[in-house]
Amino acid sequence: MMINFHEVKSDSDLLLIESMANTIWHEHYTPIIGHEQVVYMLDKFQSVNTMKAQIDAGYHYFIINKDDKPIGYLSFNKRNEELFLSKIYVLKESRGKGIGKKAMTFVLDMAKGLDCMKVSLTVNKYNHDAIRAYESIGFINIQELVQDIGGGFVMDDYLMEKSL
Repeated sequence: MMINFHEVKSDSDLLLIESMANTIWHEHYTPIIGHEQVVYMLDKFQSVNTMKAQIDAGYHYFIINKDDKPIGYLSFNKRNEELFLSKIYVLKESRGKGIGKKAMTFVLDMAKGLDCMKVSLTVNKYNHDAIRAYESIGFINIQELVQDIGGGFVMDDYLMEKSL
């Protein structure tokens, strides 16, 4: 199994991520936050236009490939001495196979290469599998975050960090 990370450089890459996000979010997050909030958040945070704006603001997007087949994506932004992991998602059929752990190793290596002192991320409080996965590689829960994202919706998350 060959895993690699392709940095997003084109609109076709962004369209591929938008398509994967649509699949992943509907299957994984609908039971957690409901269909209406999934649709809203896909448009607000996972659309091509939003990703373009984030890239212009310094975010880096990568497509996760297994044997040259796209199976997920991730995004991060360096904030002073901290790397903020904005997105890390893997298609359902590729979960539980060590892909997420390889992706996190990639992110941690990138953070070290960028002279970051820690990696932070937010995770939905009810995304228990993801929380356990982050804890298993050394992330700790720093605080609860409830953020109004408009449209009558909130993100009900934990802020987690890992020191490097």
